[in-house]
Amino acid sequence: MEPADPGGPGDAAEAVPRRRSPARRLVRYAFLAVALGFGAWAVGRQWDAVVAGFARLSLPALAGSLAAVVAALLGAMLTWRTLLADLGSPLPLRPAAKVFFVGQLGKYIPGAVWPVLAQMEMGRDLGVPRSRSAAAFFLMMPIQLATGLLVSVVTLGWDRYGWLLLFVPLLLVLLEPKVINAVIGYVLRRLKREPLERPLTRRGMLTALGWALAGWLAYGVHLYFVAPQGGLVFAVGAFALSWCLGILTFVIPAGAGVREAAMVVVLAPQLDSGAAIAVALSSRIVIIVGDLICAGAAGIAARRDSV
Repeated sequence: MEPADPGGPGDAAEAVPRRRSPARRLVRYAFLAVALGFGAWAVGRQWDAVVAGFARLSLPALAGSLAAVVAALLGAMLTWRTLLADLGSPLPLRPAAKVFFVGQLGKYIPGAVWPVLAQMEMGRDLGVPRSRSAAAFFLMMPIQLATGLLVSVVTLGWDRYGWLLLFVPLLLVLLEPKVINAVIGYVLRRLKREPLERPLTRRGMLTALGWALAGWLAYGVHLYFVAPQGGLVFAVGAFALSWCLGILTFVIPAGAGVREAAMVVVLAPQLDSGAAIAVALSSRIVIIVGDLICAGAAGIAARRDSV
């Protein structure tokens, strides 16, 4: 199904970007300061282990790992941007990057609501209805979980991780556009909100799934640079599985601790526990740095465009 023209009458009320009041600007800067503070705290609380982990790595390995993380984060942003466009709010690349990457810093603040609230508010300045921002945000979770579990099974082996396939049928049902549109419609009715003007299409969903798979490959390259012992295919699956387990812990900022513990277990066949812990911590720090780089670069680029 081809996407409809995004300029339909249902978008008229939201089509014009809004001017930001001083109060909203102050709230936005406060959000950014708190998010950056928690990001720095995540590094500082494990500083000795971080130093030890990085001491084992070469500068080229760290640079390659960071570059791969940036590519993976771009894949996530393009997944979100595809969903938002399919729902009726296409955004140019730079404004979309700013909304996504700056909003994602909220994942370092305890609680699961900050990234979506930030994206809803920043998207509103660009004429994106809050309901669409929220729908695109929450649709990313089943997309990343489904693709991550499939990648884990294919790369890590059916014998040890075949049980993950038990979750795939449910996730595939949740990724069927007809089911998604029905669920979104029900939630909006319960909240006494206007329904979405445009339903999600199968073409949009398949494109989003493609970007999500590209992101997993890039994340695997990131882990391979810091833990090449098992090979690239193993690194892709190890990161995907540990991330999927980490994302299920909504109350922990960015899955902190859970993803690292899962990664240590998955890496056990290839590394001793001390080396696995160092790799897991190094991966966490490189991803935090990647988040900060993407948010900063996107903010600067969008500001140059007067967004």
